[in-house]
Amino acid sequence: MSTEERATVMVVDDEEMVVSSLRFFLELETEYRVAAFTSPAAALRYLEEHDVDVVVSDYLMPEMDGLRFLARVREIRQEVPRILLTGYADKENAIKAINEIGLYQYLEKPWNNEDLRIILRNGIEKRRLLRRLQEKVSEINRTYGELQGIQNELLKAFA
Repeated sequence: MSTEERATVMVVDDEEMVVSSLRFFLELETEYRVAAFTSPAAALRYLEEHDVDVVVSDYLMPEMDGLRFLARVREIRQEVPRILLTGYADKENAIKAINEIGLYQYLEKPWNNEDLRIILRNGIEKRRLLRRLQEKVSEINRTYGELQGIQNELLKAFA
């Protein structure tokens, strides 16, 4: 993966130990850049100015719960896959969130690093495929517009 292609993973959890653990794992075991936050509000401010490829958020946070946070992420950057970290007791809410806020995936605490790596890789790949699809649709729309212009010029020439 070249430097330009390096994906950025945003991690948000109110517990510094969880944030540090995820950051260290990702920095040591992957090529991803990590944007780590203990404050959902700070993470949202960052997201308004910076692009990320996937967001991982805790469910239970005092400042703003993970569902509200990920709903705001969806408003700011709809195409970014959103992953919820949840304790076993929150599993029902996580499943509910899949439909309500378009959650990409949820992961139970304590998480398995290999499962996390696979989920992140797949989420990032999904984001890249969506980007390519959007680029192709834009290209097709531009070409269609050009063809319509040519058609109009031909009709004028022969009318």
